[in-house]
Order: sequence, then structure tokens, then C-alpha cells
Amino acid sequence: MARDTTDFRPIEGVDELVEHLAEGNKPRDKWRIGTEHEKFPFYVDGNAPVPYGGERGIRAILEGMQEKLGWDPIMDAGRIIGLVEPTGQGAISLEPGGQFELSGAPLETIHQTCREGNAHLAQVREIAEPMGIRFLGLGGSPKWSLAETPKMPKSRYEIMTRYMPKVGTKGLDMMYRTCTIQVNLDFESEADMRRKMQVSLKLQPLSTALFANSPFTEGRPNGFQSWRGDIWRDTDNQRSGLLEFCFSPDFGFADYVDWALDVPMYFVIRDGHYHDMTHVTFRQFMAGAARNEIPDGLPTMGDWANHLSTLFPDVRLKRFLEMRGADGGPWRRICALPAFWVGLLYDAAALDAAEALTSSWSYEEVLAMRNAVPEQGISAPFRNTTLREIARDVLVISRMGLKNRGRKNRDGYDETSFLSTLDEVVARGTTSAEELLSAYHTRWGGSIEPVFMEYAY
Repeated sequence: MARDTTDFRPIEGVDELVEHLAEGNKPRDKWRIGTEHEKFPFYVDGNAPVPYGGERGIRAILEGMQEKLGWDPIMDAGRIIGLVEPTGQGAISLEPGGQFELSGAPLETIHQTCREGNAHLAQVREIAEPMGIRFLGLGGSPKWSLAETPKMPKSRYEIMTRYMPKVGTKGLDMMYRTCTIQVNLDFESEADMRRKMQVSLKLQPLSTALFANSPFTEGRPNGFQSWRGDIWRDTDNQRSGLLEFCFSPDFGFADYVDWALDVPMYFVIRDGHYHDMTHVTFRQFMAGAARNEIPDGLPTMGDWANHLSTLFPDVRLKRFLEMRGADGGPWRRICALPAFWVGLLYDAAALDAAEALTSSWSYEEVLAMRNAVPEQGISAPFRNTTLREIARDVLVISRMGLKNRGRKNRDGYDETSFLSTLDEVVARGTTSAEELLSAYHTRWGGSIEPVFMEYAY
């Protein structure tokens, strides 16, 4: 999330919180695709991480991008921490360890998504390359220790950094040493949201497997195909993971609100200042728990929107659905991730087929799949088969959905070509992580340094 929300309307009751989510309902002709992707900046000379300050730092890249694009700066305590397109069509933000993120505009086709990604990468290269900086497309930082990783000066991250070790063992790794590709998708009604939430929760471990791309930590293999997937198993289980209540046949907006109300908060913003609220849940906040701690002490709709943005389930519900399972990766993956999910969820026949395929999958089975994927990738077992075989069926459905959409580029090609990189994973039977490990043990001679050349933007 590039910019925290400021909406000073007071909250009168829980019904308003439910309505806030329901306001995301959109007719099909208004459905859009919002793609986010993160990458690690590094100095070409020595493959070292890039700090915030200095003539060749993150701040200088942001200032150069601001001058080039004319986007509005996002400021925090007088420091530039991001950029936003003036009409809200996209933003650039920083993750805690300097991971550079594009939050894309809401677009109609995957063709547009790819053009957007291409343009962004070309723009950031134009600014960064004269500084000797490039960007790495992996799901986990392959070389730098947590101590070596820079810290970005964002107030919310200071609060999170203090809080994470209290609620899990891997939260700081999540913040500072992982990258993702995500897609945000719309729904037309509560029933449509329920179907999409349930299908995408069940298939999120498959997405993690197909996009597994984080096999190295601190210069050597870490024992995982998706280290990032393992990190999410013990980051903060009060606010993340696979949500069992979402599997209920009558799951709705009110159920998600009821869960979110009992998750501890991170912060509230008053007069530009971030107040640490990690000691109270949002329900306690609404009951007056902060009356003596912050100005006015009353919750606002902006506080609620910010709270929703600090929840980290595998699929996050706001006024749209966020697919959160995939590791970061090279350019082709930036296009493949939204194509995969749009094909499954934005065509009626494909959604019917995906729902039929997964309808009998229980919470316990999906949880076991989620736990197996970080180590085993697409070789993870499911019932009497493996995720590789499940992936074949799911990609057929996704391809059907994209074909049915019929969104063609100027050359007459539809969106199905963007699945080719995932077809290769299934045909090979090996993930990107396994290919990286093979290179490490053979042609790289036991060094991870070549990854900075082969996986750089």
C-alpha cells in the first residue's frame, strides 16, 4: 500500500465496517486488474544492498522518478517514501528493506499490465543504471543478512519492526527480505466475493508452488523452494495464513469484519503522526481503549481502511481481493501471475470449473498442501496425486477463461500466451527455484553471485 488512508469520518457502528467492504461490489464491465510487483535494488559493483540516503540511494531514485514522471511525492516526516500518479492511476512505494514496488493502475487487460510493467522497468532503469544500481527479481533476498539489509524511514515500519518479534519468529524476514507479485481483482456481489475468495484460498498454495523462487538465504541454499512461503508460516498467525472461517458456505463480509475486529492494530495516524496501537484490537479501539492515548481517541473510517491493509491472510479482502501467495520473479512472471488469476476468476465458465474442481477440498487438506509447498513445490502431494498434476488441470481452466474473455492485442493475440512460463514449469516438472539450485550446484560453481546477473531487471 503506497499511501496510508486519511478519512476522518467517525465510525458509528459495525454495520458501517461491513458496508465499507460491500461498497467494493462492481458490475462486470467495471472489473479491473491491479498488479503489484516488488524487486530488490542492488549495486552492480559487489552486489551490495542499496541504502535509503546518499547520492546513489533509494531516495535519489525516487527523486529521479518524480522528476521524470511528474508524480506526486508521498512524504513521511519530511522524507520522500513513494510517488503516486496524480489521478490515482498507480503508485511507487518502498517495502521495509528497500524493496521497490510498483502498485499498478486498475487496467482492463493483461496486455496493458505487461505494457505497464515494461514501461516502469524501463523508467526505473533509466534513473538507476547511471547510479550503478539494478533490480533483482526473486522472492527472497539471496545474499544479505538481516543486519546487512537497509531500513527504510517509514513510520509504520518502525512500529512493525518492534512488534513482529513478539508474535512470530520470521516477521522481520518477511518485512525486510522478501518480494512478491500480487494481483488485485474485483467482485460484483457478496456471493461473487465468496466464490472467488474460496476458490483462490484453496488454490493459493498452488500459486506459491508455481511461482516458487526463493531458494537462497545469506549466500547458500536454504532448504526451501519458496523460503518466502515458509516465512509466512510463522510471521504473525493472528493476522495471516489460511482463514478457516472463509471456507464456510455462508461466509460473507460480516464474517471477515468480525475476524478483523479482533486482530491487534498496528497504528493510527493523527496530525501526520503514527501512534503505536499494537496493544489493542480494533474492537477494543471502538470500545474506547485509546481515549487517553491519542487525540480524540475515536476510530475513523481511515483507521479501518488502514487496519484492513495490515492484515495478511493468503487472500486479503478489502474492496477487492488480493492474491498474496506468489514469490517475486522475473519480468515474465509479472505478466503470468495476473493472467493465472484473471483466467480463473473473471470468466463465468472458468470460475464454475475452478469451483467444481476444488469444491470438496477441506480446510485441513489445503492447510497440509500449504505446509508442504515451501519445501516441495509442485512435487507436493495432494490426495492421490501431486500439485504438478493439479496444475495441469488448473492451467487448462485458466487458459479457457482467458480465451473466453477474448481480450486481444493489436496483433490479434489473446491473453493466453502469458501463461506460457507456467506451462513450462509444469512441462519441466521443476520450479524456478529448482532451476536456480541446479545452476548453483553446476555452472555457478557453488556461488549465488551469478543470480544477480541472470535475474536482474
